[in-house]
Amino acid sequence: MDQAHGRPRARRNPRDAVPLSGRMDQQVKEKPKGPLLKPSPAAEAFYSEVLQLMAKSEIPFLLSGTYALASYTGIDRPTKDVDVFAKAGDALKMLSFFQDNGFDVEIVDERWLARITRGKLFVDIIYNMPTVTTHVTDEWFEGAPTAKLFGAEVRLVPPTQFIWSKIFVQDHHRYDGADVAHMILKRHKEVNWEQLLSHMELYWEVLLIALLNFRFVYPSERDCVPKWLMDELLERLKDQTDVKGPGKKVCRGRIFSPRDYAIDVEQWGFSEPVGNLEEQYAHN
Repeated sequence: MDQAHGRPRARRNPRDAVPLSGRMDQQVKEKPKGPLLKPSPAAEAFYSEVLQLMAKSEIPFLLSGTYALASYTGIDRPTKDVDVFAKAGDALKMLSFFQDNGFDVEIVDERWLARITRGKLFVDIIYNMPTVTTHVTDEWFEGAPTAKLFGAEVRLVPPTQFIWSKIFVQDHHRYDGADVAHMILKRHKEVNWEQLLSHMELYWEVLLIALLNFRFVYPSERDCVPKWLMDELLERLKDQTDVKGPGKKVCRGRIFSPRDYAIDVEQWGFSEPVGNLEEQYAHN
């Protein structure tokens, strides 16, 4: 009943409703034509020059990010740059090499990121993860497959390290859980599960969360994850529930996103995820 005018409202015919797919088509007026991963001609020329020079330098590096994901899974999506992994010492050598070759270079953040630039174009050199100590080592290069990209032969970050590098990216503005799930789906036979568990030993719950997420997303593909691994993680969870919880209030959400969990530390009395002995024994 339309109370304002005292007359019944016209009832909508369900057949007149626009289906979800139709509503989405209305929202996306023009769908992009061609591959989304295709960069502009200027960007393609820049990436080609940089990757070919990287290969020529003989400084070890691994292609990661969207281009590695596309190589492994066939997923096509736009990206603003090219990401490569290198050991911290090799990242410095690479910056020096490119500077000598006339490129602009910068250390964006000493803790994890350097960059080769030309105007607004850039290639990121990553040697550590920004919120947790997951630094690149020689182990990352073992068994790394090769691929051809922008005319250069490059090595891809292996699936195991790809998952490890993505699994902690859980921010309000960026969440890489889908990348982890897609990599498991398409490359589970190439994942070194023992090595991944070893990498995640301190943060085994994060691995369990990712695997449960995979099982939920792909219920018909649960066998992609080894049963022994699920048994091991669930046994740890059971053992954990039988033990009294820690007395120290800690917010490990800061490992996922320092900004999303800032209030926990700044106002709610939680400590940072990395132990601080000075804080712990300040009054002893």
